[in-house]
Amino acid sequence: MEIVPDAQKPARTAILLIAHGSRAPSANDDLRDLAQRLAATGEHPIVVASFLELAEPEIATGGDLCVAEGATTVLMVPYFLSAGVHLQRDLTAARDELQSRHSGVTFRLGPPLGPHPLLDELVAARIVELDRQASFP
Repeated sequence: MEIVPDAQKPARTAILLIAHGSRAPSANDDLRDLAQRLAATGEHPIVVASFLELAEPEIATGGDLCVAEGATTVLMVPYFLSAGVHLQRDLTAARDELQSRHSGVTFRLGPPLGPHPLLDELVAARIVELDRQASFP
């Protein structure tokens, strides 16, 4: 069932964060926590965490939640390091499926997190941290 935003309401941009998903709940909580931190800034009225597989909500459900909250544009932000098969095939298909179900809403799929200079800086910082302390669990 298509949810069509009310033409009288102002444009609202939603952020749909997308991670692979894990059987380990704490791994999925990382993305949910990021969504809460982003929402707390107030910069975007709608921020939803979603998962390709192994966790809920799945991407389609997350997109539906954005639309139900009144999104007119959904920025689909992959929490993936590279443009592998999941991003090129699965996330593109999810975007296309959401777009076909919600014709009055724009769904835009972004690039992976890397390569990006900020990711380079993060890796360099982790190297310094690891060099100063014992390894992660």
